[in-house]
Amino acid sequence: MPVEFIGYVSAQEQTEVVGPNGPAVDPDYIAGSALLQERGGFDRALVAFHSTSPDSLLVAQHAASATRKLGLLIAHRPGFVAPTLAARQFATLDQLTGGRVAMHVITGGNDRELQADGDHLTKVERYRRAAEYIQIVRQEWQAQAPFDHHGDYYQVRGAQSAVLPFNAGGIPIYFGGASAEAIAVTGQYADGYALWGEPLREAGELVEQVKSAAARHGRRIRFSVSFRPIIEKTEELAWERAAAIQETLEKRQEETQEPTGIGLDRAGRKPSSENLPTNEGSRRLQKIASRSNRHDERLWTGVAQATGGRWNSTALVGTADQVAESLLHYYRIGIETFLIRGFDPLSDALIYGNDLIPRVRALVEREERCGR
Repeated sequence: MPVEFIGYVSAQEQTEVVGPNGPAVDPDYIAGSALLQERGGFDRALVAFHSTSPDSLLVAQHAASATRKLGLLIAHRPGFVAPTLAARQFATLDQLTGGRVAMHVITGGNDRELQADGDHLTKVERYRRAAEYIQIVRQEWQAQAPFDHHGDYYQVRGAQSAVLPFNAGGIPIYFGGASAEAIAVTGQYADGYALWGEPLREAGELVEQVKSAAARHGRRIRFSVSFRPIIEKTEELAWERAAAIQETLEKRQEETQEPTGIGLDRAGRKPSSENLPTNEGSRRLQKIASRSNRHDERLWTGVAQATGGRWNSTALVGTADQVAESLLHYYRIGIETFLIRGFDPLSDALIYGNDLIPRVRALVEREERCGR
């Protein structure tokens, strides 16, 4: 299966060390960053979802209107919109874009943050609800006649949608999470599994766990791993930039004083007892970062250390050739999709499109030829 690249489109220019620049919803930035990534060879772009952020579906719609072929991986939290309505919303956008939509179902990594939207379920309950939610969404996309659903979280009677996904195969659903509950849901219901950038050994173990969970249901999962590549002309310069990013982030954290309860999902916020992620994926990053800030040849966890494992915060550091070789190692353990976004979003996306993506595609093509 060919390698796939996913970028990142946000409503405004902001990372742990950049911005926020512009208004909370910046139409020009959304359109410009989406078009830059389309021209750079990205297959899709992720649009995130947080308790205080602009609506991901509407941001994705604007990004789609500015592009012609870029796919959108739209983060979506089950429980805030009825699954039948969400199914129609996604199917409508999929029709409008000619089949460019994918759904990334997220259950949330911090109980306190989800409470801002009125969700007071426990993590285990949220995974159970997500499983039921995905069942209804898929049925709404596939049903040829009205259907009923009687579950623990949803009661549906006579549901049916007049709008269906653009492609006969439906809309791909991605899922994430490293807990036993997350892996079980993925194995039974998801098309793709997203993991954060971990050392090769840990990532390989996680891939095998998910493969086993999927095999129990006679299914095959596509795997995605997230990195924040730091690329320079020399390896020395790349590590110098990594150190500068961590220094800038920590300085910003010390200078920023926010009232309690504000900015729970703000990029780069200093970890505290209130906002420290409690999901298993973040805990894994916290443990990995506590061992060292460097792993394998060039995996760097400096930002993960500074943020408590919040977001996809691990980086691959080096020249374009070196980072491409590192991504090839992940391809060899069964990961065919790479979600990459930079700490400087626009300039890094340009570098990825010009220097990184073509190199990785060439390496993978050579790998496939040699494997035949």
